[in-house]
Amino acid sequence: MKLLRNIAIASAALLMVACGNNKVEGSKAVQSLLPTNGQVDTVSYLLGVNFGLVITQNGFGDLDMAQLKKGLNDALNAKEGQPMDSAFVKQFKIDPSDMNMIINEFLGKRTAYEGALNKEKGDKFRKEFYEKNSADSTASGIVYLIADSGNENHAVSDRDTVKVNYRGTLIDGTEFDKNDGIEFPLNRVIRGWTEGMKLVGEGGKITLVIPAELAYGQRGPRNIGTNSTLIFDVDLLEVRPFVEKEN
Repeated sequence: MKLLRNIAIASAALLMVACGNNKVEGSKAVQSLLPTNGQVDTVSYLLGVNFGLVITQNGFGDLDMAQLKKGLNDALNAKEGQPMDSAFVKQFKIDPSDMNMIINEFLGKRTAYEGALNKEKGDKFRKEFYEKNSADSTASGIVYLIADSGNENHAVSDRDTVKVNYRGTLIDGTEFDKNDGIEFPLNRVIRGWTEGMKLVGEGGKITLVIPAELAYGQRGPRNIGTNSTLIFDVDLLEVRPFVEKEN
């Protein structure tokens, strides 16, 4: 699992630094090849930063830091061999495969909680947006508000191409994406866009409040989150109908 490999790499790097304080031996010429104290301090700090980023970027931000430090110290003070070998398993009474299972269970619960919470908040937001703005909605669950209906040139096919300016935000107002003058076929974007861009004509302006199931669902990237409702303010600059190529 990539996550656990990253954590293992970061942990191993920290262990290398921590365990590098062995007795210095050899001639002065040989000892001169060692890193300076300043380099040890710098690399120690940077590896600590790297380890911290691995933790926070992979959903471990709510860990008990005292227990984390205890585990690190216990591993550093292991009496025999390298961590994760038979001596480690015997000393700490845990098998590496069980560690993976426990960590994955933790991550699964965090993801399930985040997804359920985002879904609950998103459904409430769409309902309130609909009522407050006298907006419209589609059978699929998109809530939308048209500021300018544009002209009669509408996207009809999923293979039509649109050129737009847009800004994407979460329901708390956090901006996660913005683009001006970008164009794409409607069959290469999230389903909420494929459907939503057909609701307004060329030159129009629309706000789309898209439920998670028509956006990224449970696979939302870290800057969006699982099961997140998304808001897009879109200026539809141009619609180009799909034209089948002649053989």
